[in-house]
Amino acid sequence: MTRANYSVLKTRIEKEITKLQKQMQALHTKQRGPVITSIVRSMREYDITPEDIAAAFNKKSTRGTKSARKAAPATKRVVAPKYRHPDTKATWTGRGKAPRWVTEAEAQGQSRDSFLIKQA
Repeated sequence: MTRANYSVLKTRIEKEITKLQKQMQALHTKQRGPVITSIVRSMREYDITPEDIAAAFNKKSTRGTKSARKAAPATKRVVAPKYRHPDTKATWTGRGKAPRWVTEAEAQGQSRDSFLIKQA
């Protein structure tokens, strides 16, 4: 494909895109009219003011939406430490990857149970 053909083709495609975008905007505007009319009719029927709508629109409540379920963080429980290093007093809950001081002690032949914290 020559450079001139490319430029001509690109210009045609850009014009077609612009034309389709204008058609899309006209269709969007045409579809919005009846919806707005319905909303205004309902607002008059139930005595709803634009301020009521603004307040409801700005409300933080997103109950029932997918994003609301994701947004609610799971509460983290604090887990009491199960193991303690006798010298450094470093602790480990026993969950997740073992800390270096535990793995080094086990490599030297010590038992993990030797670091257990005595329950009162």
